Amino acid sequence: MFQKSIDFLSIGDVTTDAFIKIKEASVHCAVDTNRCEICMSFGDKVPFEYVKVIKAVGNSSNAAVCASRLGLRSSFVTNIGNDQNGADCLAELKKEKINTSFIRKHHGMPTNYHFVLWYDVDRTILVNHIEYDYKFPKISPPSWMYLSSLASNSLTYHKEIVEYLKNNQKVKLAFQPGTFQMKLGIRQLKEIYERTEVYVVNVEEAQRILATESRDIKELLAEIHAYGPKIVLITDGPKGAYMLDGDHFYFMPIYPDPKPPLERTGCGDSFASTFVSALQMGKSPLEALVWAPVNPMSVIQYVGAQEGLLSLEQLQWFLSRAPEDYKPREI
Repeated sequence: MFQKSIDFLSIGDVTTDAFIKIKEASVHCAVDTNRCEICMSFGDKVPFEYVKVIKAVGNSSNAAVCASRLGLRSSFVTNIGNDQNGADCLAELKKEKINTSFIRKHHGMPTNYHFVLWYDVDRTILVNHIEYDYKFPKISPPSWMYLSSLASNSLTYHKEIVEYLKNNQKVKLAFQPGTFQMKLGIRQLKEIYERTEVYVVNVEEAQRILATESRDIKELLAEIHAYGPKIVLITDGPKGAYMLDGDHFYFMPIYPDPKPPLERTGCGDSFASTFVSALQMGKSPLEALVWAPVNPMSVIQYVGAQEGLLSLEQLQWFLSRAPEDYKPREI
């Protein structure tokens, strides 16, 4: 039986990911190596090694699982179809001890199913968000609300979320924008930005959202912060992450990989949700910044976004063995 109070309420779409391990392809990067393309011969039969299907994933689902494994009372607001895929996703979420009572089942509609083209250690995801009739449920105020990827028809739903937040001022909002939320832009999601406590994107996403070619991290952090978010985090893959807490800029290195990474899906989700989970547990933003890279280090050792997510005891074990230089520094 779940307790009435909710530590972590995740909101967003859930999906099944089919990882297709590509055997033959090439990667071409721009001179600065930040923008890369995977290339295959058009019209050919492209060989692949195998397919691995992983249920109940997606930004918000990954965050809910992360919080639950760290010991928080985690709930999930999402939508599924009345198909076998939806039933399988629901079963997986229940296994992770997530409160699924706010999940709506839509008859006559399918559950999201995405394809992940996996080559070397990185991937390209083919997404197709089903446009459900989104409606925010009646729910007791959680400590934290974690909002991420939704379909392109969700603007009205975002307005419902804003109204809920207006009526529940003590709820803290974390926002990790997904593909269509980035396309909606800051202007259409103005009230979401203004209400956000913690905002997390990677460098390329920040550039896309701000319509800039600049990679000046301090400029990117400051510009996003000006739209309302109190704490802004920008991740930069294996180069580390950056934070603006409103007054100071910080750099945080990655937690050292124990071995070469296998696959990078879910690194951003695990970083963001670990940071928010740490805040919910009473940690300061700087302490949360130290926690946040540990889960991504583990996640990249597995296929998919969830298998490598750590328990609180496991995360603390890694923290106790962190090298001396694993700490934030002001920039």
